[in-house]
Amino acid sequence: MKFGDLVVAIGIIAMVIIIIIPVPTWTLDILLSLNISLSLLLLLISMYTKDVLEISIFPSLLLISTVYRLALNISTTRSILKDGDAGRVIETFGQFVIQGDIVVGFIVFLIIVIVQFIVITKGAERVAEVAARFTLDAMPGKQMAIDADLNSGLITEEEARDRRKKVQKYSDFYGAMDGASKFVKGDAVAGLIITFINIGAGFIIGMVSKGMPFKEALSKYTLLTVGDGLVSQIPALLISTSTGLVVTRAASESNLGQDLINQLFGNDPKLMFVIGGVLIFLGVFTPLPTIAYIILAALFVFSGYSMKKEIKEVEEDEIVEETEADELRKPENVMSLLKIDDIELEFGYGLIPLADANQGGDLLDRIVMIRRQIAMELGLVVPIVRLRDNIQLNPNEYIVKIKGVEVTRGEVLFDHYLAMNPGMVDEEIEGIDTVEPAFGLPAKWITDREREKAEVLGYTVVDPPSVIATHLTEIIKERAHELIGRQDVKLLIDNVKEDYPAVVEELVPKILSIGDIQKILSNLLREQISIRDMVTILETLADYGTITKDTDLLTEYVRQKLSGYITNKYVMNSRINVITLDSEVEELIMNSISKNETGSYLSMEPNTAQKVLSSTLKSVKNLTSIGEQPIILTAPIVRLYFKRLTEQVTRDLVVLSYNEIEPSVEVQSLGMVNI
Repeated sequence: MKFGDLVVAIGIIAMVIIIIIPVPTWTLDILLSLNISLSLLLLLISMYTKDVLEISIFPSLLLISTVYRLALNISTTRSILKDGDAGRVIETFGQFVIQGDIVVGFIVFLIIVIVQFIVITKGAERVAEVAARFTLDAMPGKQMAIDADLNSGLITEEEARDRRKKVQKYSDFYGAMDGASKFVKGDAVAGLIITFINIGAGFIIGMVSKGMPFKEALSKYTLLTVGDGLVSQIPALLISTSTGLVVTRAASESNLGQDLINQLFGNDPKLMFVIGGVLIFLGVFTPLPTIAYIILAALFVFSGYSMKKEIKEVEEDEIVEETEADELRKPENVMSLLKIDDIELEFGYGLIPLADANQGGDLLDRIVMIRRQIAMELGLVVPIVRLRDNIQLNPNEYIVKIKGVEVTRGEVLFDHYLAMNPGMVDEEIEGIDTVEPAFGLPAKWITDREREKAEVLGYTVVDPPSVIATHLTEIIKERAHELIGRQDVKLLIDNVKEDYPAVVEELVPKILSIGDIQKILSNLLREQISIRDMVTILETLADYGTITKDTDLLTEYVRQKLSGYITNKYVMNSRINVITLDSEVEELIMNSISKNETGSYLSMEPNTAQKVLSSTLKSVKNLTSIGEQPIILTAPIVRLYFKRLTEQVTRDLVVLSYNEIEPSVEVQSLGMVNI
């Protein structure tokens, strides 16, 4: 049990114990002072709370505070009747009210008790009863409204559950308050009875048992009784007021103090001036106290002036806002609308919980991990992925945009799982047939009930956020060359410059510009070659940039320098199975290379190009049929142009040159492209 829980449990047990066991007067002083402090705390909490559910424990607090006061009443009564003394606190309160006149003091005390019982306690009890009745009557209508919002798609099932739970909590709270208000009423009645018992019994005990004179006994026990009653009734009055405040608060977004000031002094300032004028008239032209009325009139006039000044400032702010809105409407102020996000992920309203952390969605965390993964694999700092909901999409649909252009879309079922057959499972499972969006594999959407069965059979089962995250990852990798711009390249170069300033100073801008380097990096990323080793890339460009400015040729030099990375990427166990080009095809490609002032390109007759592509696809098909990754190995001078030729039919074909494979690797040709 936690320490706080233990203290509360011991405290409640102690309340019962002090009813039975006599308590020293100095302890009574402390306990009575604590009672007043706790009642003040409850009053302030009831004033500053915005929603009654924030103090849902309030009915229980009323019961505990009532038991605590009654326990103190019994203890003080025991001390008064037995010893004629109940401590400094009770004596001080009694002297303060009586002030030498027993009759007047006792009458004042009775008035306080009657006001507390008849006005506040009875009123709070009635309001609590009515609030409970109306809350219970309104429950069916609120439940129907929640069901209607759920059926129309305005809220999710989880939001509906939260709303139903909140409606139930309101009902339970007001029902409990209706019952708890009876504790306050009973406490007030008990206080009156104990008061008369203390006076009557104390008077008799003082005269009979202790031999006091009539006047002394009456004075002593009346003083102690009034003090005891005040010490008990003042906290009861505060808690009754707290109860009334809690059950009379209407729906509000602020606390009682703010509501009071805004609603009393937030209206027309002319009202304050009118009240001030009436008070001045009454103070000057009637026998009423002039100074007091003049002071009150000045306060109201000042309040009106302050309200008028505040309203003027608000109107000026509204004018400024309208002016800003007018400025935005002008044709020359649309520049801010021209900015396009590099990557956008838009989804239908049914997928909002996946991106909302408050509803348990972890899509944002997954995107952070995607950016880390891409940085590690490709060396690219992926721009911020902008998430947006789009009501024009189907509820379970999402689209990915690169620089404002839609590049792909997919659909997931929020409360299902995607099951994919890795090719080794023969038994079928029940589900909705679909296609995995990232790789185009056949799959099924299955329910949570079928999930365990699918995993046991050997299916690969993933949840909707993983489907979206995987799809987004593949799109970013595929479009990485479009996402790297000159500003990104400058940041990468500046990062290298911190540790290798000599490389950067030699290369930029003396040999190559940032734009040239950006084109080379884009070429590498287009074929999924990592640019993480920027030092090697920049050093290679510094070596060969003085020989040629052709960015395509410089890209090939960089690839050859990264042969270790490329070998590690595509070679397993120091052996690689490839498709090679016939010498006639390589010669044909070399003879078809044309150059102009902007660079070099491949100009081959369409019929010849078609024959080369057909032979390539046939060889690739043969290689994939035996489970091998299709890799084509060519001469260095041919590699780039053959890659561009094959991109007309597929972008996934890996084309390497001999210089990009480490000499220690064993190369085995399983096919040849010829015409």
